[in-house]
Amino acid sequence: MDTEVYEVAILGAGLAGLGMGMRLKMAGEESFVILEKEDRVGGTWRDNSYPGASCDVQSHLYWFSFDEQPDWSRVFAMQPEIQANIERLVARQGLNHHIRLNAEITEAVWSEDAALWVITTLSGEQIRARAFVAAWGQLNRPSFKGIEGREHFDGDSWHSARWRHDVDLRGKRVASIGNGASAVQFIPEVAEVAGHLTVFQRTPNYCVPRLDRPYTEEERRMFLDDPATLRESRDGFYWEHEGWIGAMKLQDNPVAQEFTRIAREHLESQVPDPELREKLWPKYPIGCKRLLIADTFYPALMRDNVDLVTERIERIEPQGVRTDDGRLHEMDVIVYATGFETLSFLGHVDIVGRSPKSWPPRRGDGVSLRDAWREGPEAYLGMTVSGFPNMFILYGPNTNLGHNSIIAMLECQFDYVVKALEASKAERAALDLRPEVLEHFNAELQDELRGTSFAGACNSWYKTPDGRITNNWSGSVEDYRKRTAELDLDAYELVPAGG
Repeated sequence: MDTEVYEVAILGAGLAGLGMGMRLKMAGEESFVILEKEDRVGGTWRDNSYPGASCDVQSHLYWFSFDEQPDWSRVFAMQPEIQANIERLVARQGLNHHIRLNAEITEAVWSEDAALWVITTLSGEQIRARAFVAAWGQLNRPSFKGIEGREHFDGDSWHSARWRHDVDLRGKRVASIGNGASAVQFIPEVAEVAGHLTVFQRTPNYCVPRLDRPYTEEERRMFLDDPATLRESRDGFYWEHEGWIGAMKLQDNPVAQEFTRIAREHLESQVPDPELREKLWPKYPIGCKRLLIADTFYPALMRDNVDLVTERIERIEPQGVRTDDGRLHEMDVIVYATGFETLSFLGHVDIVGRSPKSWPPRRGDGVSLRDAWREGPEAYLGMTVSGFPNMFILYGPNTNLGHNSIIAMLECQFDYVVKALEASKAERAALDLRPEVLEHFNAELQDELRGTSFAGACNSWYKTPDGRITNNWSGSVEDYRKRTAELDLDAYELVPAGG
C-alpha cells in the first residue's frame, strides 16, 4: 500500500484532469496524483483518432486561458495536433511527475475515521487522499444503442472511438451506423477510399457551415509575436459563441430562427436533390440535439459511391445489415457511430461515501454514488454531491453546453475546487454538501431546463428516457461563471477527522 497521503487524487488525464493539476500547481499545491487508466494522456483526444477527427470549437478558444497558447495551424484543430499539444503541455508544466498511467481506478471509498479517500486501482494498489476529483468526462464510454446481432457479423467492425487503423478500407463496402458529430467528420474521409459507403441514419441533424481553413504563416507569426492579438481572436470567438445561447436556451426565438435559416440554406446549397434534402431535414426544434458543424458532410452524401438509408435497422447479420423493409445490405466493414453512454457518468468505478466509523473502509459501509444516482445523476453546480465529502466532479452532471467551449466551464470549476480545498484546509475538515442545498439547486435547474431547446421533442444523449435533462447546463457560460465565482461555505457540512 502507498503510505503517502496526497492532498488530492484526480481520476483521469484528459484535459479536465490535466487542467486541474495545472491549477493546483498555480495555487502552490504539489501533493497530488493523476490516475489514468490508459497508457497515454489525452482523454477523448487520445480515444477519438478516427479519420477527420477535429474539434467543433475554434482552436484559439479550445485551450486554457491561463496557459501558454499553442501555435495552432488552423481555425479548427485536428485530433493529431490537439493530442500533440496536450502531450507537450504535460511535459512543459511538469505534470508527468504527478501522473500514473495504466492505473485504472476500480473503487474510491470515504473513510470517516481518517477523513480521507481510499482509492483502489485494478492492480490492487491503494492510494489515500484528502480530496478526490473525478475527471472522467461525459463522452468516453462507447454505446451501441442495443443493436441486435453485432456479434454475428463476419467482417470487421468497431466503434468510431476505437478506430481500427490496421484495417484498409480501400475498395470495401463500409457501413456507418449513425450520422452524428463523429460520423459527419469521418464519413467524407471514408467515402474517399471505400468502394461503397452506406450511411444508416436514424434521425437527421441540423448542420451549419464550419468555415474551417489553415492559418497562414503570417497569421501564425502574428499570434505568436503578439499575444494580445491572439487574446482578441479568442475573446471574439468566445462572445460569438455566447451569443448562440438563444438557440439553446429558449425554443422558437430569433436566434433559433436565424440558426434554422442558416442550416436550411446550408442544406439547400449543398444538396440539390429535394428528396434527399427532406430526408436530411430534422422535424424537431434546433438545439434539441447536438448542432453539427461541417462543410464536407453533405457533399460526401452526393458521391456516386455513397447511399443514405433511413429505414430502421432490424439487426446485424453475418453478411451485413438487415433493415426493417426486409433488405440485407451486404457489408465488409461496419463502423458504429452510435455515440456514448452518457447518463451514468460513473462507468465501472464504485464510489462509496460517508459510512459508520470503520478502518479499513469496507465496501458497502456507506452510500454508493451509483445508488444515489439511481434516478439520474445530479450534483450541486455539477461538482458536489451530498454524502461524498471533499469529492469534486469536473464536467459533471448538467455542465455540458450546446453553444460554447467546455474549456470555459472547466476553468470555472478549477477555481471553485481550489477555493473549496483551501477552505477545507483552513477549517481542518472535509466539505460535505448539505442535502437540502442539492435538492433546491436541482429543482430550480430542472425547472429552468424545461423551457430550453434541450427539452424539445427529440431523443438525445442530453436526457433520460423520461425527459429529465442530466447533461446540459441551463444557461450561458457567464451565468455559470457567476454561480461558481464564490464558495458558499454554509452550503456544506464540515466533517472533521473522526466525525
